Amino acid sequence: MTEAPEVSKTSSTPEITTEEIFASHVGGKLEVSLTSALASQRDLSIAYTPGVAQVSRAIATDETLADRYTWTKRLVAVVSDGSAVLGLGNIGARASLPVMEGKSALFKKFAGLDSIPLVLDTQDVDEIVETIVRVRPSFGAVNLEDISAPRCFEIEQRLIEALDCPVMHDDQHGTAIVTLAALKNAARQQGRPLTSLKVVISGAGAAGVACTNILLAAGVSDVIVLDSKGIVSQARADLTPVKTDLAARTNPRAMSGGSAEALTGADVFIGVSAGTMPEALISSMAPQSIVFAMSNPDPEVHPEIARKYAAIVATGRSDFPNQINNVLAFPGVFKGALDAGARMITEEMKLAAADAIADVVADELTPDRIVPSPLDPRVAPAVAMAVTQVARA
Repeated sequence: MTEAPEVSKTSSTPEITTEEIFASHVGGKLEVSLTSALASQRDLSIAYTPGVAQVSRAIATDETLADRYTWTKRLVAVVSDGSAVLGLGNIGARASLPVMEGKSALFKKFAGLDSIPLVLDTQDVDEIVETIVRVRPSFGAVNLEDISAPRCFEIEQRLIEALDCPVMHDDQHGTAIVTLAALKNAARQQGRPLTSLKVVISGAGAAGVACTNILLAAGVSDVIVLDSKGIVSQARADLTPVKTDLAARTNPRAMSGGSAEALTGADVFIGVSAGTMPEALISSMAPQSIVFAMSNPDPEVHPEIARKYAAIVATGRSDFPNQINNVLAFPGVFKGALDAGARMITEEMKLAAADAIADVVADELTPDRIVPSPLDPRVAPAVAMAVTQVARA
């Protein structure tokens, strides 16, 4: 067994040891439990043969009955190819399974949804799409997870088109939903309109693209995106199709250059890359700036450094205030979509989810509390209700 690195003690949690981590994963983190009694011969005849044949015949006649008489209505498939796992990168399907089990456990804990991790031993787009389409009768929704860009964009879009059930790549949209919720509350706490902010997003991968899209949809007009070569602009000839599309919809002041040019006078920095941001550049931002350094485990700028210049700081880590954590979004989003019988998760549902998350703590705002705790029991029900209302409307 390969040993994991020691986890250091943080400011808000007791020390976590390697032994404790491995012990909690022995046998996996999931199991199947029964909802029907199996204590007698009669129970067996009802739950299995011969009684089950009546249910199967009914579904064969009317496939919509599967939602009522099987678990598909509350079952999410968490699907990954292991190509972009947490901060670990392309570690493959088998090594990604503990992460997908964890995601399934969060679905159950926070939304009461059953979930099955499916890790696929292929990174071919066609094979991934075909595999998920073929097993569609077994589940009610698809949570794509830890699939590298740019393949993740095509896989998600093709599955949305091919399947008649909700599909969402959480690395994109879960991150974007919680980021928007946090930014709404940061602006609210400072008493300025969201639409007035000059935003710089560092990272043009899955999360960066989704964050850009949701901020534009929410009315933020001045967004600059940075990739490893600088500002994504229409003047560049080296852009991928995804970045070409971003360039056409962002950078309204036609800025060029790199991080220094982008951050000077900016109101908001959103980091969703594996890079670092020098202290001097954070210091060049506008007064009362907002810094979301969300890379894990190492933020683009350490929160203590960012606090020297920024009025509000958030990270993706649990040991600092304002954790931007996808668990605030995805359980409620999927529960709401499934409760409403939605065929897809729309942009309007994502915006509603962000509003719901923000509203949970709207009356409790401080610079160190712009989003709820990931463990706040109010969040998933509020998000599910908001998504359901939009879906039914």
